[in-house]
Amino acid sequence: MNLLFDYDGTLHDSSATYLPAFRKTLAWLEEHGYDVDREYSDEQIGYWLGFSAKDMWNSFAPELDDAVKETCSKMIGAEMRRLTEAGKARLYPGVPATLERLKAEGHRLFFVSNCHHSYMQMHRKAFDLDRYFSDFYCCEDYGWIPKADLFPTIQKAWGTGIAAHDDFMIVGDRFHDMNMAREHGIRSVGCAYGFGARDEIADADAIAEAPSDLYGAITRAAA
Repeated sequence: MNLLFDYDGTLHDSSATYLPAFRKTLAWLEEHGYDVDREYSDEQIGYWLGFSAKDMWNSFAPELDDAVKETCSKMIGAEMRRLTEAGKARLYPGVPATLERLKAEGHRLFFVSNCHHSYMQMHRKAFDLDRYFSDFYCCEDYGWIPKADLFPTIQKAWGTGIAAHDDFMIVGDRFHDMNMAREHGIRSVGCAYGFGARDEIADADAIAEAPSDLYGAITRAAA
């Protein structure tokens, strides 16, 4: 089966890099006279993980000029890059072993994320992700289209000709991932340990309550 993996909140625990980068950017906005609330909980900040940078800023602070949004987006990206290069980024416990096991069993694995291309490349290097994945897809490379709209491109490249339901599965923690499953009739695993609300993954074929349950949830959804 072709297994499509979201990255942040599914395989990568982005809280170690995204939360401090987000707070640093909020401090910059306040220092430059922009009326933003700097007091956000980890959960409130984590909500924006999984959104494209464009959608995140258009929803979080629609009143900001586009140039300011772009500056803030670059600031967050730069700080996350700095923290990753400093060794602060981390995959969830057990994720490498799970990916290795799935690949050894004959599944093809794919990286599918709303991230920037540079972010994807940085993490490919940091965690040697090419060991696991047959191909990499990030929405920036496709004009920030929704993940659901990206699926036909993946299916055309990697589909085996059987029904999509039996050929593909999306594994993720956000509504973006479940929308792909609903719109294209593919199987899905919802990651409850990620950054989305529980109702975002309520109709997944299986739920992984913790990273340690990821393999089991994929097996259940494939049954």
